[in-house]
Amino acid sequence: MKEKYDVVIIGAGPAGIFAALEITKLNKNLSVLIIDKGRSIEKRKCPARVNGKCINCSPCGITSGWSGAGAFSDGKLSLSPEVGGRLLEYFSEDECMELIKYCDDIYLNFGANKTVYGLNNEKIDKIKYEASKYNIRLIECPVRHLGTELAYEVLKKMYHYILNDTNTEFSELTEVEDILIEDDAAAGVLVKNKQGQKKISAKYVIVAPGRGGAEWFSIQSKKLNLKTKNNAVDIGVRVEVPNSIMDHLTKDLYEAKLVYYSDTFDNKVRTFCMNPGGVVSEEHYDGTIAVVNGHSYSEKELRTENTNFAMLVSTSFTEPFDQPITYGKYIAKLGNMLTGDGIMVQRLGDLLNGRRTDYSRIKKSTTIPTLKSAVPGDLSFVLPQRCLTSIVEALKAFNNIAPGLYSKNTLLYGVEVKFYSSKFETNDKFETAIKNLYAIGDGAGITRGLMQASVTGVVVARDIAHK
Repeated sequence: MKEKYDVVIIGAGPAGIFAALEITKLNKNLSVLIIDKGRSIEKRKCPARVNGKCINCSPCGITSGWSGAGAFSDGKLSLSPEVGGRLLEYFSEDECMELIKYCDDIYLNFGANKTVYGLNNEKIDKIKYEASKYNIRLIECPVRHLGTELAYEVLKKMYHYILNDTNTEFSELTEVEDILIEDDAAAGVLVKNKQGQKKISAKYVIVAPGRGGAEWFSIQSKKLNLKTKNNAVDIGVRVEVPNSIMDHLTKDLYEAKLVYYSDTFDNKVRTFCMNPGGVVSEEHYDGTIAVVNGHSYSEKELRTENTNFAMLVSTSFTEPFDQPITYGKYIAKLGNMLTGDGIMVQRLGDLLNGRRTDYSRIKKSTTIPTLKSAVPGDLSFVLPQRCLTSIVEALKAFNNIAPGLYSKNTLLYGVEVKFYSSKFETNDKFETAIKNLYAIGDGAGITRGLMQASVTGVVVARDIAHK
C-alpha cells in the first residue's frame, strides 16, 4: 500500500467491487485502494465445504475476502427494486430499474447466466391468485441465478480485470482500525495488517463492509457521531424438503418470495434465499458464532434432491433498543451452546409433538439432511416463542400452496439470523453527514442482496467522478 490514494473502499463485496468498476470507468486517473480483512478470491477456502467440518478459520473464508459472502452464495441477482434493499426510498421505480439493468449488464459482460426466472407471467399470476386465497402474498421478482460455482467465476473475472486493467490495488488480510476525519471531511483510514499499522490518506472513503463488517461499522459510527436508524431484526430457521414439494413453484419463479402475517402474533414471516436442488450450509461470524445458510449450483449434475429456504420472522423494536446485531448473535449463541458450537436440526413433527429430535428420529426421516454436521435437537429451547409460533403458523399456511410442506419429515435448521446493521442516514448519493464519506451495501443497512448492493456502489462512484 502507498500512503495516499484518491479513493479508499472498505470492503471487497459487491458494493465495493462495483464502486471500483464504475470509478475507474468514469475517471481512469483516479487511484483506488480496496481493503478487506479477508483474502483474495482464489485464496479463499472453506474446510467445511470440503470435509463438512468447520475449523473456525480466521478470517472466515465464507464471509470475508474478495466478493464478500457473495463468492460462495447462491448467486441470485434480484431484478426488482422491491427485493433486496431500500433503493425505492432513494430513487423512483424507473430510476431503480435503470440502475439495476445497468448493473445486470455488467454481470452479463463478466459471464453471468443469460436465463432469467420469473418472466412467465401467466404461471406467476396463477400462483399469486392461489396464494391470495390463504392470506399469502407472493412478491414478484425476476431472478438471474448464477449458482455458487458461476458466482465464483464471475466475481473472479471482476477481480482480475480491476487489478490488471485499472488503477486499483487490493490489500487483503487488512483491517481498518479507524476512519480518519479532518475539517469535517473524510481524510483516509488507519489500517493494520501483518506489516503493522499504517495511515492511508484519501479524499474519498467508501464504507462497504458487508454483513460481516456490520458490527464494526456500528462501532465506527458511534465514534464519528453518525446518525442511524434501527433496522428490523430477522431471526428464524432454514427449511429443507424434497424437491417434489417445491418444484411447481421454483420451476418458473426459481425463488418463491412469500409473505404471511402470523395468526397469533401478527408477525411478518417471509421466505428468503430459496435454493432448488440446494445444500444447507454453515457460516461462522467472528470465529465464534455458527449460523445456518444455504446455496445451490447452476449445473444440474451438482444439484441435490432437496430444496431449502429461510423462514424469517421480522421484528422492528422501538427505543431504547439499539442493538439488533447483538440480539441476533445472542439467539444464535443459544443454539450453538446446545449443539457444541454447531447447527441444530429438528423434524417439524418432533417440534409439534414437543420432543427433541435425536439421531434415531433423523434416520427415520424421508427428508435426508444435506448438512451432515447438523446436530439433532429442540429448537423450542433456542428461538423465542413468538418467533417459533409464527414460523409454524406460516408453514401451515404455505402448505396450502405447497402440499407436503407441513409434514413431520420437514427439517428445520437453526438458527438463521440476518445481521443487518442499523440503517445509516445518507443523502440520495449515499454520502453521510461527513463530507466525502459514503456508506453503502448490506453493512450500511441499505441493501440486503447482491444486486442492490452493486447499485449503491455505482451511485457513489458516479458522485465521486462528478465531484
